[in-house]
Amino acid sequence: MKIAYLFLNGELRGNKNFYLNFIENHKGDVYCADGGTNFCYELDLIPKEIYGDLDSIKDEVKEFYYKKNVKFIKFKVEKDYTDSELVLNEIENKYDVIYCIGGLGGSIDHELTNINLLAKYDNLIFISEKEKIFKIDSDYKFNDMEKTKISFIIFSDEVKALSLKGFKYNIENLDIKKGEARCISNIIIENKANLSIRSGSVLCVIKEN
Repeated sequence: MKIAYLFLNGELRGNKNFYLNFIENHKGDVYCADGGTNFCYELDLIPKEIYGDLDSIKDEVKEFYYKKNVKFIKFKVEKDYTDSELVLNEIENKYDVIYCIGGLGGSIDHELTNINLLAKYDNLIFISEKEKIFKIDSDYKFNDMEKTKISFIIFSDEVKALSLKGFKYNIENLDIKKGEARCISNIIIENKANLSIRSGSVLCVIKEN
C-alpha cells in the first residue's frame, strides 16, 4: 500500500511523538501545503515537496528546506484552488491512502473547508492524536476496536438503508437525511462491528483511546 502524509496549516493537536510514531509505523512520502510546512519542520521531517503561495511559511523554515534541496512548487496568491487542493490534485492518484496532519483546528472556515475535501478525495483521512475522520460510502468493517467511541455524520444529502451491527446503539435499514443527528456518540462493543449502506455517504469520526 502506498501512503502519503499531507501537512496543512491548522493545528498540530496532541503530542509530537504520536505523529512521529505513526509515520514511522506507516512508511510513506511527506508533502506540505504552505503553512503546514512549519509543522513538518517542528517534527524534524523532510518533505518530498512543498506547495502553495508560500506566504505562511516561516523564513527560517523556508531557508532550512531550501538548503535541504526540497522541491518548492509555488503558486500565485490569487488562485482558484486552496493550497490543500493544489497538493491533492497532484498526488491523489499516486497513493492508496493520504493521511492529513494539521487539517483540523485553527480557523473554523479553514477547518470546515478541509473536512469538506473528503467529498472530493476518497483516499483522504484526517488524523490527530485524539481523532480520525474519513468518509464511508460503502460497507465497512471495524475489527478489534471494542470500546472505541465513534460517530457517524450524514455527509450526502441522504443516506439509504444504513445499518450498524456490533455497536452499543445498533441500527437497521435507516433512511436518514443530512442535518439529522441520529448517529453520533456511539460505542463499538464487539470485536467485529459492521456498517452497511445502500447509497449515500457518512463521515466517520473515531475518538482515539
